[in-house]
Amino acid sequence: MKFLIADAFTDTTFGGNPAGIVLLPDGEDFPDTEICVKTAAELRYSETAFIKNLGNNQFQIRYFTPAAEVDLCGHATIASFRALIHLGIISENCRCINHTLAGDLNIEVKDGFVMMDMASPVEIGKMEDIAAIEELYEIMGAEYDPARIPFVPRIISTGLPDIMMPVEDLAALNAVEPDMKALSALSERYEVTGVHAFTLNCEDGVTAHARNFAPLYEIDEEAATGTSSGAMTYYFYLNGLIDAKDNCKYIQGEKMERPSVILTEIDAQGENCLIKVGGSAVILAEGEIHI
Repeated sequence: MKFLIADAFTDTTFGGNPAGIVLLPDGEDFPDTEICVKTAAELRYSETAFIKNLGNNQFQIRYFTPAAEVDLCGHATIASFRALIHLGIISENCRCINHTLAGDLNIEVKDGFVMMDMASPVEIGKMEDIAAIEELYEIMGAEYDPARIPFVPRIISTGLPDIMMPVEDLAALNAVEPDMKALSALSERYEVTGVHAFTLNCEDGVTAHARNFAPLYEIDEEAATGTSSGAMTYYFYLNGLIDAKDNCKYIQGEKMERPSVILTEIDAQGENCLIKVGGSAVILAEGEIHI
């Protein structure tokens, strides 16, 4: 099987968020789930994507962390379609369909830049109980002051559920230091992937700076998280911070010295809401994997 390593949400090698990519030979089905998880653990990236080419620019992609399969992964999707361009399987300007456990998602490739549809956004819960909020911030090693943080955390999914957690400014964001064991237990209790912490106190041209933590899936911190960026866009829309048709630019991964740039688009019309997440990627390595 062909495998590649790509850095997503960046145009610079060793930036962004790295992902493993395994391309199945034509006509072959996915390996057993256990083998896929073990492969992801061996490659040691937060997610590894296994791609099955269905023909006619349609692909089935399954995503694995070192601990389990997940329904969708934004950065691994961006990396996957950059890899498909690199291998000459798709062109630098095309439309594709990605069949995932989170649904069938449209992919638009323009001049090598990948924009992907997210799963329909869903607000799963809103944390309004002060004791629950204080527990979350204590576990995250952060402070909650409603006078300085006017928005409460919410659980939102655009493919994977995450807790959106606002903090006051970039200094507070950089100071976040979760108790990973406690956060794993909290994530399991709330049935979420993890916590996406962010600040809106940003420089011109940037909507938010963010950090993402998912130790329940053996991802202590991630440099770029597409699904969480989609969920954060919906969070901003629900709080009236962006318009029904708007674009956002997020910076993530700075604390890890892997700065990532993640772009999103929202188009909300009544009960229908489409969110797209996009970015570029660079290929770091490729070879054969024997599994």
